[in-house]
Amino acid sequence: MNSTPNPFLGVVFHWLGGLASGSFYVPYRFVRKWSWETYWLVGGVFSWIIAPWALGLALSKDLPAILSETPVGTLGIVYLFGVLWGLGGLTFGLTMRYLGMSLGMAVALGYTAAFGTMVPPIVKGELMTKIVPTLSGQVVLFGVLVCLAGIAVAGLAGMSKEREMSEEAKRASIQEFDFKKGILVATFSGVMSACFAFGLDASGPIKELAAQHGTTELWRGLPSLVVILAGGFTTNFLWCAFLHWKNGSAYQYLSPTTRPGVLPTDREDVLETTTDAPGEEAARQAEGLGGSNGSGDRVPLLANYFFSALAGVTWYFQFFFYQMGESQMGRFGFSSWTLHMASIMIFSTLWGIFLKEWTGTSARTKRLVGLTLAVLIASTVIIGYGNSLAPAAAPAESTAPVEAQH
Repeated sequence: MNSTPNPFLGVVFHWLGGLASGSFYVPYRFVRKWSWETYWLVGGVFSWIIAPWALGLALSKDLPAILSETPVGTLGIVYLFGVLWGLGGLTFGLTMRYLGMSLGMAVALGYTAAFGTMVPPIVKGELMTKIVPTLSGQVVLFGVLVCLAGIAVAGLAGMSKEREMSEEAKRASIQEFDFKKGILVATFSGVMSACFAFGLDASGPIKELAAQHGTTELWRGLPSLVVILAGGFTTNFLWCAFLHWKNGSAYQYLSPTTRPGVLPTDREDVLETTTDAPGEEAARQAEGLGGSNGSGDRVPLLANYFFSALAGVTWYFQFFFYQMGESQMGRFGFSSWTLHMASIMIFSTLWGIFLKEWTGTSARTKRLVGLTLAVLIASTVIIGYGNSLAPAAAPAESTAPVEAQH
């Protein structure tokens, strides 16, 4: 039995997810003498395997039975979307390389937000039948456009900052600027990163089975996360294994001391997507923390595992709260992806302010940062309001039970 949706509570849940996504990189700043691929994979085991299974088993009813009863085709497509989401990270570093962090983030995030939000209702044929003709749907779509505008303003703020940097700093920030190549790479990265949203949308049969097993509405999305994140783990594991081979860093998991010749991972080798990329300052401080050209330096193994695990669990909570928020959005659950993207940008921007990323910039740049926050926060309120206008009985019109029968 479905409870009445509460879109504004859903917005709060999405904000909490954005806070988790914008904050997860902070614990990595305390990892020492480990290369990126080492602490990323340790954190990833907690993000993509341990946390999804632990909370799925604790909060959903009979998780193994739900997954065993799910059609193989559904499991396969949801898992595949997780793999494709991971592939978005293979080119995200190159986006930064060709466009710079500010423009690259804005373009990739814009594609991710637009495709992840609009493709599912278009594919289902709901855009022109259930969304555009209704006032509530029109308000939600307006909120989506406001979010995209906020992402564009964030890009302007970043580019304004880059124009104020010295030529030496610009060259360090944008190693190999190539607008045409960068746009192509950012498009691929953004669309692939949106595959997480496609996986969530394709997991309707899993959610229906969770409901049949007695899982409350708030937790019905947890079994889906187990499958999607298994796909993401596959891509990340293969890439980290390659970097271990390339950099000779696999010894770091057990060694209490460093060895010579292990270099920091290059930024373009770092596998992150627009749903988990850190703010600029966090990225610069955490990148290559484990790189060491010396030998015999003491490695704080227990602390490294602790902070990596903390970062990984924090990362997972972005989607833990996401599925909670989605359960409250009613008829227009597709708007959850926009809320997620907006929330990530809001809290990443706040972390950038806290970490003094904008110190020394002009008043114009700081005004753009403030406008970014105002526009993005407004977009989440508008989307929440639009969802609240939809009829309370809308969830009963869901196609999930039909999908579960196929």
